[in-house]
Amino acid sequence: MTTSADRITSRSALRFVLMFGVLSFFADSTYEGSRSILGPYLGSLGASATAIGIVMGLGELGGYGLRLVSGRWADSTRRYWPITIFGYVVQTLAVPALALTSGWPGAAVLIVLERVGKGIRNPPRDVMLSHAGHQIGGYGWAFGLHEGLDQLGALTGPLVVAAVLTRRGDYHQAFAVLLIPALINLALVLLTRRIYPRPQDLEPATSPGTGSAGLPHLYWVYLAGAALVAAGFADYPLIAYHWSHRHVVPRDWVPVFYSVAMAVSGTGSLVLGRLFDRHGFKVLIALTVVAAAFAPLVFLGGFWIALAGAAVWGLGMGAHESIIPAAVAPLVRADRRASAFGLFTAGYGIFWFLGSAAIGALYDHSLGATIAFCVATQLAAVPIFAWVGRRHPAGRAASRTETA
Repeated sequence: MTTSADRITSRSALRFVLMFGVLSFFADSTYEGSRSILGPYLGSLGASATAIGIVMGLGELGGYGLRLVSGRWADSTRRYWPITIFGYVVQTLAVPALALTSGWPGAAVLIVLERVGKGIRNPPRDVMLSHAGHQIGGYGWAFGLHEGLDQLGALTGPLVVAAVLTRRGDYHQAFAVLLIPALINLALVLLTRRIYPRPQDLEPATSPGTGSAGLPHLYWVYLAGAALVAAGFADYPLIAYHWSHRHVVPRDWVPVFYSVAMAVSGTGSLVLGRLFDRHGFKVLIALTVVAAAFAPLVFLGGFWIALAGAAVWGLGMGAHESIIPAAVAPLVRADRRASAFGLFTAGYGIFWFLGSAAIGALYDHSLGATIAFCVATQLAAVPIFAWVGRRHPAGRAASRTETA
């Protein structure tokens, strides 16, 4: 029976997710706006496809790898907000600083620094969202709702950048304009911290999780499948570099294509989070198969096929940002989630880096080999996800729902 107190807590949890979604809107407007043009920008500074692949992969490696430290730090101190705020400061201020760069090595440092900031803040942020998800009907819905608002910002930022480029044709001014959403984001982070100083209180201390203090075998198998998906998922800057280098998409349209990808990602997150709560891993398996098609579309197609590829790429990104972390939460106890998120995304990031470097190197030698690598590594995750899905708490719950 649902009590009045439960309803109040549920509404409070929903407001928390929405507030976090709004502040993430401005965060994504900032850094996704910049990422929509990083490939062409680095190329204009003399960076090769291999260099771009390594820089972007190194950024993901640093960002994801640091989550291992950040997650353990958050679990040991329970200082979720200070760690999260520090990460947002580092991340959002690194982006407008790109306006001051004139060589690709200097820009590369800021690109990596932006990913490091994201790596610092994500594990404690995800834990706070998971506490709210316990109250609003499912982890998939909490992460999906947040990601939907988050990706709306990822749609807006590149459009702003496209407008600046269309009017001025200047990458540096485009980066400078992103200082505005960066400052708004920081102000909203502090406001949310003031209203919700202890988000962990949204979830009862007796919430279910694994009985063991360690991480279960299922967790590690799931990580292996997610790592394969990460390795085969090309970074957008490399895709954008291909479009500009091969004259597939005009320069001013590159950030617009990214906005389309983010729109699909955000909309997909809202729907897919709900579907994951109801149907479990069947949703993730289907998405993995569909998303693997992005590579031939973006690398072989003309203007309109490339646009379709950008949409498929965005759908895959939505799964990366919402369903994949949502599936981790039920596997571990609440007091170990930050470490679990951090360790999971650290391994994920290592394979993202290795995959990005491999994709960049392959691109310089063979476009066909690049596409084959992207498709094969992602499809290799499908049988692993199928095995995990039969044993995962979300998968078992979905099976019981369908049987009933």
